Amino acid sequence: MPILPRRFERLRAVLNQRMANLTVLVEHVDKPHNLSAILRSCDAVGVLEAHAVSLSGRSRTYNSTAQGSQRWVPLHDHPNIEAAVKKLKDRGFHLYGTNLSVDAVDYRDCDFTGPSAFVLGAEKWGLSENATQLMDTDVFIPMRGMVQSLNVSVATATLLFEALRQREAAGLAPSDGEGIPAENYDNLLFEWAYPDVALWCREQERAYPTLNSEGEIQEELPRNRKLRC
Repeated sequence: MPILPRRFERLRAVLNQRMANLTVLVEHVDKPHNLSAILRSCDAVGVLEAHAVSLSGRSRTYNSTAQGSQRWVPLHDHPNIEAAVKKLKDRGFHLYGTNLSVDAVDYRDCDFTGPSAFVLGAEKWGLSENATQLMDTDVFIPMRGMVQSLNVSVATATLLFEALRQREAAGLAPSDGEGIPAENYDNLLFEWAYPDVALWCREQERAYPTLNSEGEIQEELPRNRKLRC
């Protein structure tokens, strides 16, 4: 069945606040509850997509903590940290690695209003040596207790919400789709509204149909193609 107008407006309102220039890269964070919580924070802040370098041979799983966030915030896998960093730097991101080095900066003293990627490692090991050498800036979250680190998902949320706070204060938090490249907006909206049809179109190597202002598909599709939203 076609998407309900109210549902379509909700999707568009959320997409209008997404930010393509804010992202997260996690290295060897493979526990389902951590990945799920990280994606949920990304969705809450308005991150468009996230990135990961997984331990070799580990399959990607999520748990109920995600609350379906993996549908709204795709997690892109990379074969190694070098490839992931190159991809992000080629897109103009400044990489902030969570690392207690002698040069690390209090995260509250950083400017996250520009293209920012937060890079975090697994709680047990932190970022790998290779990763720390590739960062633009080392950051830390000050602690007042006996422990020296936060859960990786909590640290991610702390950094993301600080970035959002700074952008809102500077008037740079998008509200009308300006945080997404114009050439990608319509395709993303279609994928959110009709994921099954979007998958079918990609398999058929055909362009997505256009939508009207209420989210209805303006093209006759094969009868066996269900419009599941």
